[in-house]
Amino acid sequence: MTNNIPNEIISIYQKIADAKFEVYLVGGSIRNLLMKKPVKDWDFTTNATPEEILKVFPDGFYDNQFGTVGVPIVINNEKHVAEITTFRTETTYSDKRRPDKVEWGKTIEEDLSRRDFTINAIALKLNAIVDPFGGQKDIEQKIIRAVGDPSLRFKEDALRLLRAIRIATELGFIIEENTWNELQKDAALITHVSGERIRIELLRTLSSNHPYDGIMLLKNAGLLDYILPELTEGIDVSQVRPGRHHTTDVFTHNLLSLKFCPSNDPIVRFATLLHDVGKPKARSEDKQGLVIFYNHEIVGARIAREICDRLKFSKKDRDAIITLIRWHMFTVDEKSTDAAIRRFIRRVGIENIQDMLDLRVADRLGSGTKTAESWRLKLFKERIEKELQPAAFSINDLAIDGNDIMKELSIKPGPKVGEILQKLFEEVDPDQSKNTKEYLLTRIKKL
Repeated sequence: MTNNIPNEIISIYQKIADAKFEVYLVGGSIRNLLMKKPVKDWDFTTNATPEEILKVFPDGFYDNQFGTVGVPIVINNEKHVAEITTFRTETTYSDKRRPDKVEWGKTIEEDLSRRDFTINAIALKLNAIVDPFGGQKDIEQKIIRAVGDPSLRFKEDALRLLRAIRIATELGFIIEENTWNELQKDAALITHVSGERIRIELLRTLSSNHPYDGIMLLKNAGLLDYILPELTEGIDVSQVRPGRHHTTDVFTHNLLSLKFCPSNDPIVRFATLLHDVGKPKARSEDKQGLVIFYNHEIVGARIAREICDRLKFSKKDRDAIITLIRWHMFTVDEKSTDAAIRRFIRRVGIENIQDMLDLRVADRLGSGTKTAESWRLKLFKERIEKELQPAAFSINDLAIDGNDIMKELSIKPGPKVGEILQKLFEEVDPDQSKNTKEYLLTRIKKL
C-alpha cells in the first residue's frame, strides 16, 4: 500500500519521525488507499504540538485553534497542502459543530476515538495499520458506521449527518442500522450547520455517480425537510391531467429528472432538482377543475434565488441556476423563426445553452417519456448550432455603430446611443436585408 503514497508525502512523514515524534497518516486518505481509490488530500496526525511541527516545517502555516498545521507541497506539478494535526481529545460541543475546548491527546487511539466513522478512523504507520474500531472490516462490507455511540458523534458535530449520507452516496455504501436510526432522530440538529457547509456537502452528493440515491437518503432521513423544505413541498402535489405525460407528484418528478440528467455538473444537477420547485405555490385549477401551474418557472426562479442565497452559492452559480429554472419552459417549435432562436440564445446565454438542453432531456425522462429527445428537440438543437456559428448575427454586426449615431444626431456618448443600437438590432434581426448603412441612418432619426 505504501507504494501508492507519493514521495513528497513520505518525505513529510520521515521528517516528523526523524524529529523523534510519533506520526501517522490518517483519515480518508487511508480509506481510499485501502479501496485502491485516488487520494486527493493527505492528512497526518502526530503527538508533536503545532509549535514543534512548525520547527520541522518552517514554511508551514498555523492559523487555527484546532491544532492543524498546513504544509505546502507540489505533487505531479500540482500544488497541495498537507495537513498535520496534533493528537486531540475533545470535550463538549455547545454549538453542535465545533468543540468548546480542544486539548492535545496522548495516543493515536485516543485521537481516532473522536473521529466520525470507522472507515475514517484508520491510521497508518509506514510499517503497520492501526484500526481500533474495525474500519477495514466495514470497508470490506461497504458499511458506514459511527465510531462508538452514534448519538454522541452526531451531537458533537451535526455536519456528520450530511457527511454520512454524502460518503455513503459517493462510495455506494449502506449506513449501519444503529447509525441510521440515530441519524434520523438527530435530523433537526442540521439547523446548527451553516448554509455554506450544507452547500458543500450537497454539491458533493450531487457530484457522485448516484445523486438520486443521495437525495432520497436525505429525504428518508428527514434532513431534506430542513435543508431544502421548498423541495419537499412538492410531495403529494399531483400533476396528473388527461392527455399529459405527467403521472407523479411534483417532488417525485423533480427527483426523477435529477436521476436522468445527462450532465455531470453538480450546478446543472441542482437546477434540475429544483426546476419545478415553484409548482406547489403556483398551483391552481382551470375552468374544468384540472390542475395547472401557470408561471411556475417564474415562481421557481424566485424560490431558487432564496435557496441559493441561504446556502451561500457564488453569484456565478446562483445566476446559472436561476437562469436554467426561469427559462426551462422554452418552446420547441419547428415553426420558430431564426430571430426567435436567436432571442432564446441571448436570453439563456451561450454559456448555458448545453445545460438548458440537458435540463430539457432530464425533464422529459423524469416525466416518464421513453425517449430523451423528440424530433422537434433534435431540430431545435440543430438550429441553435447553426446560429452559434461564427457568422451568427449580433449587435456588433450592424452596418453602423455608436459613432455614426452620435454624428448623425449630434449627441455625446451616453445610454441613449446604446438604446438606439438595441432598437435597430431588434428591427434588423428578423430581416437582415435591412442591415445597410443607408437604411439604418434613415431609421436613427425616427427612433
